[in-house]
Amino acid sequence: MNSLLYSLWPELLLTATACLLFVLGAVPSANARRLVPILAVAALLAVVFGLLRSEDGGRLMTEPDFTNTVLVGKFALYIKLLSAAVAILFVLLSWPTDPARTGNSALNVGTEVGEFFALMLLSITGIFLVASANDIILLFLGIELASIPTYIMVSISRPLPVAQEAGVKYFFLGAMAAALMLFGFSYLYGTTGSTSLLEIRSKFHPGMGTGQSAWQLLAVIMLLMGFAFKLAAVPLHTYAGDVYQGAATPVTALLAFVPKTSGIVALIKLLAAASGPDWHAPDVIIKLLWIIAVLTMTVGNILGLMQSNIKRVFAYSSVAHSGYMLVALTALIAAFGLKDAAEVQTQALAGVLFYLCAYGIMNTGAFGVLMMLPGRTDTHGRHDADGNPLPTAGSAETFDDIAGLGRRHIALGLAMAVACFSLTGLPLTVGFLGKILIITPALAFWHTPGHPFAHMMIWLVVLTMINAAISAAYYLKIVAFLFLRPEHGETIGVGAVPRAAAPLFRSVPVTLAIVLSVFGTLYFGMFWPGISDLTTRVKSAAAGFVQLPGTTATATPKPAAVLSARADAR
Repeated sequence: MNSLLYSLWPELLLTATACLLFVLGAVPSANARRLVPILAVAALLAVVFGLLRSEDGGRLMTEPDFTNTVLVGKFALYIKLLSAAVAILFVLLSWPTDPARTGNSALNVGTEVGEFFALMLLSITGIFLVASANDIILLFLGIELASIPTYIMVSISRPLPVAQEAGVKYFFLGAMAAALMLFGFSYLYGTTGSTSLLEIRSKFHPGMGTGQSAWQLLAVIMLLMGFAFKLAAVPLHTYAGDVYQGAATPVTALLAFVPKTSGIVALIKLLAAASGPDWHAPDVIIKLLWIIAVLTMTVGNILGLMQSNIKRVFAYSSVAHSGYMLVALTALIAAFGLKDAAEVQTQALAGVLFYLCAYGIMNTGAFGVLMMLPGRTDTHGRHDADGNPLPTAGSAETFDDIAGLGRRHIALGLAMAVACFSLTGLPLTVGFLGKILIITPALAFWHTPGHPFAHMMIWLVVLTMINAAISAAYYLKIVAFLFLRPEHGETIGVGAVPRAAAPLFRSVPVTLAIVLSVFGTLYFGMFWPGISDLTTRVKSAAAGFVQLPGTTATATPKPAAVLSARADAR
């Protein structure tokens, strides 16, 4: 019992802090609202330092607890540490700076500041539970705890009809995804007789398509679709543009990371269970994941090219980045039969974990810059039912909003450039290393041309590189508008009178978030101490998960026999 409580202390601490913030939310005082973000950051910092201490010498669970529900190894520890660190950036972006402490330039939650930050902590707690879960019931509860608070946060993030519309759309589609997941979990339990992920894994024997019923495959496919919603992966990606645009910019930054992280961790655990103790996934699941990865990358990038709203651009780029991570996951479950299968599987999972960190860091910086830059002051002729002009977003959202502002605000322009270059995957940034690490496992199939999935995986690498090149078009468009386009209403030419400088939102917390994001993007992308530390962490976390209790992946399979059997089955 003590071991269980010790393993779940981060979840308990964040939950207790969230309850305290809910109480503070009932106090109608600006001083109470001023205290709320301080408590949120303090709790997250305590979690970060506590997890670092656990990593350096504390107790880790190599076997499930006595209830067979929780397993907190290096994999879960890394996810918790990453989520808590990135959550600190989200708190800084959402820091209330107006006199009444009800929001900032991009966020206006009224007097619900306590509730807003409490919901944020509960959402992070949901990721923690997903990372720790060894039981499908706890896994589902963690996924929903990570998601449900975001539905509310989208709706209350600013007093605009577009925000409420986005919240309603997000909620109903989220309910549909939850129904898909429950359908899959029910069949998973019904066909295995257990809710423990490790026990379910021991009962999956997908080798050459035998020993696995159609009902089990149906359960896995339905869960894949449910998790695809969390990842904003095709075909459940259509909500992303409207929800990202409607939510306040700090909430949009959170949406790009929290649901995606909970979904990708849950998907990893599902694939581990469906691949059985020897990581031998059914061919149909490998092919389906391959198709989803290709479509998600391609559709996300093509839709990103068609947008005029920058938040919608980042929404569809988020779809594309989910596709990139699915590339590594496809290599993870297709590696059975390779000469060094366990090593390739470890590389694939490490690539996903590295990319999660890279995406969380670089994407947050881009949204922080958008918050600092001013939006257009006109209302574009929009009025409510009573004829009153609708308020503007307050911060930059469209390409017209940011035109020329990089020349006035050089530091912010350069920060956005660093974020966009990293999101594109240019060298000397953490995004470049992330893309290298997610395609490296797929390249391992090049040395085994007789493998049944060799050609598919090589094509997957080619399509990933093509999509990365496509994404450069809209990321570089953002940089071009910042530095090369004239400001709205500005006249360029001989004798032109410069327009008065647009008012810039100034906030120490948001500035700190941008600085930390740019530092992390460069430190983990071009400086060896940072690169070495992060890669060591992700490899250790990945190796611990690939070699789960009962796993036989460490025993290298005989390639010739495996490939022959698979060819006969096909």
